[in-house]
Amino acid sequence: MPETFYITTPIYYVNGLPHIGTSYTTIAADVFARFQRRRGKDVLFLTGTDEHAPKIAQAAREAGKDPKDFVDELAAAFEQTWKRLEISYDQFIRTTEQRHVNVVQDVFARLRDQGDIYKGTYEGYYCVPDETFWTESQVIKDPDGTVRCPNPECGRPVQRVSEDNYFFRLSAYNDRILEYIESHPKFLEPDFRRNEVLAFVREGLRDVSITRKGEGWGIPVPGDPEFVIYVWFDALLNYLTAVGYGQDEAEFQKWWPANVQLMGKDIFVRFHCTFWPGMLMALGLPLPERLFGHGFWTVEGEKIGKSKGNVVAPDELAAELARQSGCLPDIAVDAIRYFVLREAPFGQDATFSLAALTRRFNTELANDLGNLLNRTLSLVEKYFHSVVPEPESVEETMRNVVASAAADAAEALDDLRPQDALESIWAIVAAGNRYIDEQAPWKLQREGNTARAGTVLYTVLDMLRSAAILLQPFMPRATEAIWTQLGVPADLRAQGWEDAATPHRLPWDIPTRPGAPIFPRIDPKKKQEAVARMEELGNEKVPAAPHPDLPIPAVPEDAAEAGERISIDAFQKVQLKVARIVSAEPIPKAKKLLKLTVDAGEAAPRTLVAGIAEHYQPEDLPGRSIVIVANLEPATIRGVESNGMILAAEAGEHVVLLGPQGDLPPGAKVR
Repeated sequence: MPETFYITTPIYYVNGLPHIGTSYTTIAADVFARFQRRRGKDVLFLTGTDEHAPKIAQAAREAGKDPKDFVDELAAAFEQTWKRLEISYDQFIRTTEQRHVNVVQDVFARLRDQGDIYKGTYEGYYCVPDETFWTESQVIKDPDGTVRCPNPECGRPVQRVSEDNYFFRLSAYNDRILEYIESHPKFLEPDFRRNEVLAFVREGLRDVSITRKGEGWGIPVPGDPEFVIYVWFDALLNYLTAVGYGQDEAEFQKWWPANVQLMGKDIFVRFHCTFWPGMLMALGLPLPERLFGHGFWTVEGEKIGKSKGNVVAPDELAAELARQSGCLPDIAVDAIRYFVLREAPFGQDATFSLAALTRRFNTELANDLGNLLNRTLSLVEKYFHSVVPEPESVEETMRNVVASAAADAAEALDDLRPQDALESIWAIVAAGNRYIDEQAPWKLQREGNTARAGTVLYTVLDMLRSAAILLQPFMPRATEAIWTQLGVPADLRAQGWEDAATPHRLPWDIPTRPGAPIFPRIDPKKKQEAVARMEELGNEKVPAAPHPDLPIPAVPEDAAEAGERISIDAFQKVQLKVARIVSAEPIPKAKKLLKLTVDAGEAAPRTLVAGIAEHYQPEDLPGRSIVIVANLEPATIRGVESNGMILAAEAGEHVVLLGPQGDLPPGAKVR
């Protein structure tokens, strides 16, 4: 049986739509889950929504809706947002589900029966927005008499309450919790938050009021329905409900204890690191292996949130990034996933700005990764007719770079350091760019050293293959696009971490599929120039672009080597001709290649090498009219000099040669 890995996010309050702050935790959990799946583990990734709370009932009233209808709409919005962000959760739990209600009531009854829950009178303060009880000594009292929540992330006025209530005897577990934290240094992370928890516990834990009277929205106390169960007692138990606690013992034994539980720092100390361990100890259950409290995303120093009025919605952000760059919407989503985990260490606060997002998109995704892919594929297209060349040997230095990066990235992800993992993976990208610059395969080709040029280009393509595997947990859609352009026939999702670390897993003799840049650079100056040019020339004279105001970059002297998008003038230099296939035969030891002799209306027939052997039988091709690129420089492939390139269309596994519809003679020009 494969090793299991159970990871959770907090369940999110449904008093507002998801934003970049709530998305942060979920994206991180998704990356860790995808990584562990790649390691061959059986993964359970849990997220969901917290739907029982006075402030949710209040928000529903303000919206003029029934609370259940209100939470149904917002839970659906969370699920839809996670779908758009490519979150690969295995379960989405809602605290209004009957299975969860049953677990909460059963646990309450059990702890009450064994004396860990008792009835008493609560006198103190309650913060509705923070869902927290505070004592007289904890609250902040202003000179004007206002009493406020002591949580620095809240600070709003609190209510004075005095009511009969049920309490959880958390104080009875103070010493056990303290001893456990001190003897398990990896239980609470990062270390500076662990120190906060230790200081809090050493001050002495107090019993916690765990019900409210007469709220009308929540899970009723079993046997005493005038009370509803406090939202935090209810919410924390979702982690047990999802794995079958009290309902499916085999399932529960398989998954519990959780390996990693992620949450923001605001709910780390008081709830997940004290109340939650106390509840589990009272139930006689093992504690999770690791609790991790990450920092906040801030705008101008303030936490992003609905109450602050500074919400950054991931959908809107992705749409704007796609508009500014011209990338596909799915690629923009991946760029956001990349950015939030690259910008700052996972445990610390990070400051959001569009300028920072643009900078990382341009420098790291467009310039570093995107340009390495574009120019390498362009050179393979130019010198090897878009067929992956066979290398002469393994480049040991580059192999060591990849193996080291894969090992370092795995260690960082195991240690919940996604920023460091990305730094390690980027060592491959940086090494690939240095290597191709230093080796200069275009110079090797001009000098007649085609074999060495092929080895260099193969090495870079194979490094990109490894990078795509390692980056897949972070950018699932963008890496699929890279994989497609590389032409790898295997499924990217089936590649294991060891496949990335092992060199020469990229097959040679397969056709690459170069396309438009996956990460088009954001360039406001060129964008303005492009708009002016379009107005001057008229849209019908400008080549199609993904967005009407995208930049049309100037074509460098050697566009193929630079990997840039070409203009209409550059395209007109390509000579397309009708040709008729005279003969076709296999190339020994090359299962994907055919040697074609074609009549292109010239003094003598020409020879082409085409990667179509898996789609066409040689005996079926003679007499067929096709379209070829007639003015490519010759390239030697598997000992055969190829003079041109055929055109074909592809849809999934279906490949079709392109040819004229009418009966045109060989040599007819395609315009």
